[in-house]
This record gives sequence, structure tokens and C-alpha cells, in this order.
Amino acid sequence: MHHRVTVCETCAAAGENPRGHGFADELRALFDSAGLPDVTVDTVACLNSCAEPTALSFRAAGKWAYLFSNVDPTQDGENVLAFARLYLNSKDGEITDARSCGRLRHCLRGRIPAG
Repeated sequence: MHHRVTVCETCAAAGENPRGHGFADELRALFDSAGLPDVTVDTVACLNSCAEPTALSFRAAGKWAYLFSNVDPTQDGENVLAFARLYLNSKDGEITDARSCGRLRHCLRGRIPAG
């Protein structure tokens, strides 16, 4: 099954430059080094979470979709990796215990059931 992580490329805190492209590159490297071959990391112009940068989403066919915001690219890479492991190992994408994802579990803004 193919999984997709999408990072907002224009998210930026006040007075900062957008960090989405760099964060997407960091996540690709993390996923590659962790041996997660079925994950694509893309960027998109906007995930409509401008008030709480940086935003990213997780999606896969037949699984719940997740939207996170207020993700800190300087400190949350490992937390995103932890969530990716849970998501990839879940049959339907429903994550019931995200404590291993550290601060990221408090950044969840929405989830959408599989269609």
C-alpha cells in the first residue's frame, strides 16, 4: 500500500521564511534511513492552516486521513517518523494510542475516515 505525506510549502511563522520544502526533504531522508519505502513526501501550496504553521497531512487509500498543524520542523521530525510507523502498521489508519509520537499528538487538527 502506498502512503503519502504532504507538507505545506508556504507555512511560516511571523517573520520567518517558509520551511515546507526543507522539512519535506528532511522527512524524505528520515523515512529513507528508517526503511519506510512506501511513503511519498510531497509539498502543496497551502493546507489552510496558516495561523498554525507548519501543516502536514497523512493519506493512504482505504485508511483514515490526518491533518496536523503547529508542527515544528526543527524539533518534530522524529515525532512525524513515529507517527508514520504507527500509520503504516495500521490496517485502516486509525491510531488509538499516539503517545509514542510525542508533541505531534497535540498537533492533530482533524482526521477523515476512509472513503
